[in-house]
Amino acid sequence: MEQRFLKVPRNESGRDYAVGDVHGHFSRLQESLDRLGFDPSRDRLFSVGDLVDRGPESEAALEWLARPWFQAVQGNHEDYAIRHVRTGQVDVMNWRGYGGGWFLDLPPERQEVFAEAFTKLPIAIEVETSTGAVGLLHADCPVLFWPRLESALQDRYRRTSAACQWSRDRLRQMDRTGILGVRAVVAGHTPVASPLVLGNVYHIDTEGWNEGYFTFLDLESLQAWPCEVVTESAATE
Repeated sequence: MEQRFLKVPRNESGRDYAVGDVHGHFSRLQESLDRLGFDPSRDRLFSVGDLVDRGPESEAALEWLARPWFQAVQGNHEDYAIRHVRTGQVDVMNWRGYGGGWFLDLPPERQEVFAEAFTKLPIAIEVETSTGAVGLLHADCPVLFWPRLESALQDRYRRTSAACQWSRDRLRQMDRTGILGVRAVVAGHTPVASPLVLGNVYHIDTEGWNEGYFTFLDLESLQAWPCEVVTESAATE
């Protein structure tokens, strides 16, 4: 069943982490989790989307989504797959250039399996912590008051979901406007050299799928591993 906005209760027994874009590098992600000391019996991992494309292990996304401690939002690369199967309204050459060839070369029945799994992923996740909720989405939050996002994803789904999955405006403009009604918002989509916070929006796609590293943001402390979050002012000094 499609659930566009998912609320997750606090983890009472372990730690909650968010991780940046994976892009088909699940073995590398597992190695990073092992170094982190991640305990799947107690801890949870939340992905900000883009599980697939670019890397060699995109088909492992289904296995990871079946793990009870792992949850993800839809990224724009999941959106590519959904639209290709549901509407056919995808620039295939563009998508192939961004790593979608593995999907395009699958038989139609296998494409359907992935599209169905990705459709079930929410556009946004809200995780409760001891000091307030933390929101997760792929690209950016299109509303300035987080509690309005849930209704916006019902009333203006296409426009709102497109902004959540595709927008790069905040980083392009280095916009420090905070999102009210939530402790922090975590996003990926646009690569950054180090984790970067603008207002209360944390950007954590540090290209673990490429030549960078996976950033894990502890949702309780809002501290990043393996390095501290860099504020906008520090980044521009």
